[in-house]
Parts: sequence; structure tokens; C-alpha cells
Amino acid sequence: MKSNSRLDILSDKKVLCADDNEGILREIIEILELFFKDVVGVNNGERALDEAKNNLYDVMIFDISMPNMDGLEAIKRIRKFNKKVPVVILSAHTDQEYLWRAVDLKITKYLTKPFIKEELLAALELVALELVDYHPTLNLKKDCFYDFSKKQLEKDNTVIQLSKSESRLLEYFFNNLNQVVTYDLILDYMWDYDRPSKEAVKAIVKELRKKIGGEFIKNIYGLGYKCEI
Repeated sequence: MKSNSRLDILSDKKVLCADDNEGILREIIEILELFFKDVVGVNNGERALDEAKNNLYDVMIFDISMPNMDGLEAIKRIRKFNKKVPVVILSAHTDQEYLWRAVDLKITKYLTKPFIKEELLAALELVALELVDYHPTLNLKKDCFYDFSKKQLEKDNTVIQLSKSESRLLEYFFNNLNQVVTYDLILDYMWDYDRPSKEAVKAIVKELRKKIGGEFIKNIYGLGYKCEI
């Protein structure tokens, strides 16, 4: 797969970036906006932790030295309620103490400042592959698979196009296979503001079932759904 295809995996994802240097934060955000659907930047560890608690992010990129709470402490606390989100560290620190702390926190990539843009892009490729468990396609059943980079289904050698909402929800289900996902979790993930009612979720699920078959997405009465493959 070409590298730009890997980065296409990020096109409907949301990333949180934390750095107390305004110029560096702006530079990183400008790069991230080329690949991510939503980019949120904050300037200290406490704000980063609050954002992670109150919103769903697919990726996090943190500096270490920040006011109020350093980046590694913020990630340590985030790991208590989110063990899977990919995290990239951008830091001037190269001390063994910081490196060992980062290892314990399941960091996808540790980059030192001043960073080179190509190094950040390579780190984002690793993040993208981690988000799809290093499998850019997922087989649903015989002759039916989902392509994460193209955001489309292929069934019986026929391409089935998905809307942005359909592909985003389907990938959310894939990232939470065999787990119950509630309507509230889905609404938080799909919409940042002006959340619709759960009827909007039901409508997207209805269209997905038409395209992939009804056996994959199970109704969990009164709660939400469970995706089983």
C-alpha cells in the first residue's frame, strides 16, 4: 500500500494535540489538518486530560514539558480509561527517565524536537496502521471485505460506496468488535455539536445493513448495538 493511502485512513479521524509552545502547536496543527477530519489543540496537560475525558479522540500527540501537568502524566491518567488510543510524543527530552516512562505508557512513536516533517508523517503512518490493527482491509465474509484506506466495501467483486457517516460508524463498530456500544457513545463519536436524536444513528445502521447484510450489527435493546464478525 502506498504511504498516502495509509494516511487516508486518518481522513475521518479526530486528533488531540498538546504543546505549550504556541508556534510549534500551530505548526503541528497545520500539518495534522492535511490528514485528519478534526484537529483540536491545547497548551497544557490539564486541558489535554479534560479534553480526553470529555470527548472521543482517535489519536493524541503530546509534548512532555507543559504547565500544570506534564504530557506523560496526562497520558498515564488517560490510559486508565483509554488503553488503546495511539499516542505520539514530540519532545525535546531524550533522558532515559522520560524514555522509560514513555515505554510504560504504550507510546506509538517518540519523536525528538526539533522534529522533521517527514518523521511526523512516518509516525502518522504507524498510527494509521495501528488504528486498523495493521490490516488495511477487513474480511466480513466470503467475497466481502471493507477497505479502510478507500472507505468502501467490496462485495462479490463489486464496489459498494459508503457515505462518510456510514464509513465512520462502520469503522467505529470494527474498532469495538464484540462490545456493546451505546447510543450516547455513538452520538459523541459521530457528532461534536448539535447532536441529533438516536433516530439518526438508527437510520445509518439501517443503510449499513442493506449494504453489508443484517447479521453483523446486532440490536441491544434499549442500549445500542454490538458488531460481531
